[in-house]
Amino acid sequence: MEPELADCERELALPRSRAANERLHALIPGGAHTYAKGDDQYPENMAPVISHGRGAHVWDIDGNRYIEYGSGLRSVSLGHAHPRVIEAVRRELDRGSNFVRPSLVEVEAAERFLATVPTAEMVKFAKNGSDATTAAVRLARAATGRPRVALCADHPFFSTDDWFIGTTPMSAGIPAALNQLTVTFPYGDLAATEDLLTRYRDEIACLVLEPATHTEPPPGYLAGLRELADRHGCVLIFDEMITGFRWSEAGAQGLYGVVPDLSTFGKALGNGFAVSALAGRRALMERGGLRHSGDRVFLLSTTHGAETHSLAAAMAVQTTYTEEGVTARLHALGERLAAGVRDAAASTGVGDHLLVRGRASNLVYATLDENGQPSQPYRTLFLRHLLAGGVLAPSFVVSSALTDADIDRTIDVVAQACAVYRKALDAADPTPWLAGRPVKPVFRRLV
Repeated sequence: MEPELADCERELALPRSRAANERLHALIPGGAHTYAKGDDQYPENMAPVISHGRGAHVWDIDGNRYIEYGSGLRSVSLGHAHPRVIEAVRRELDRGSNFVRPSLVEVEAAERFLATVPTAEMVKFAKNGSDATTAAVRLARAATGRPRVALCADHPFFSTDDWFIGTTPMSAGIPAALNQLTVTFPYGDLAATEDLLTRYRDEIACLVLEPATHTEPPPGYLAGLRELADRHGCVLIFDEMITGFRWSEAGAQGLYGVVPDLSTFGKALGNGFAVSALAGRRALMERGGLRHSGDRVFLLSTTHGAETHSLAAAMAVQTTYTEEGVTARLHALGERLAAGVRDAAASTGVGDHLLVRGRASNLVYATLDENGQPSQPYRTLFLRHLLAGGVLAPSFVVSSALTDADIDRTIDVVAQACAVYRKALDAADPTPWLAGRPVKPVFRRLV
């Protein structure tokens, strides 16, 4: 029998997870393979180590069950071990996963992707978003002969490669000369972007941005960027790692009707299996191929980029989304959750301090202190009480496996957490409710 969800009022017992975290740190820098999964992102001694997941629930190695949000950093949008995806993967595993020549699965996966994202003309698969987005930047530089990259300063992450990481507080190990080739523009401000393109006339190879994130694009903004890119001769690149499938099956470009030159997809594409995609206009993409007369571009060449089982997973994900209306379900679940959380916050007197933001399919929350400023200590307090109540929620990003009962339970736990939040606000000090150091931002210069 599955253990019951923990009561929000009692301390969460994690002795095995704490021991496992020590082993992780002894062997793996940071104790995790993704900084956003590090135990510094969770309250002290309350970072569960996961045993397994099914649907919208995960279990830690101590036997605690959680309703999970933001699954796999937004990658598991159908829920864990989704039967259609697992069956597609199993069919390929018995046939071999990687060969010395392309498999038929590769062309089938490309055909399926381009049918799902008809604004693209060619696609190449890889294993992670960083490689795909860096390949887009390299292609833009080759096509334009220009050195500089302009990226949106309001979006948190594009790649692990130097052209982006050099712009963050974690720029150690990246030569300053490389940083000078990356410039930034603000989201939603066409005038500022045009000023940047004019200041660096004929130097900027591409504009890189997420087409939408926690706010909708202002009316005409994406079309305006398209016009600016055309007029200044640079490549427009949409990072659709998050918006792909969650905004529409064809991504934000399909929803808003603005076609970039290149776009990159990942996360939801594989429902947890490692697959990403670079897609775009044939005239650009073919520069990384064999049917052109110009200099060759080393676009993407990965040993594992076309593993058959990951491509099978991607095809199953796309089929599930289109046949079962998954995007619409994600929005409906998110709307129900957002309304419930806002009501719970308002009824406990913290409606101005716990804010739910973003598109319904991609909800995040902000924790503000008594002065209305973003606060890591208040985030820590909130996370502690969510975890104790059986809700694992670094964000409120939903998966389609959530049920109405899961949402209702989450709202109940949020209400209990908000009651404690109110006590801390009244005291103007959350410290007594933290039981340890506060959580920390991912991008910071010092440990």
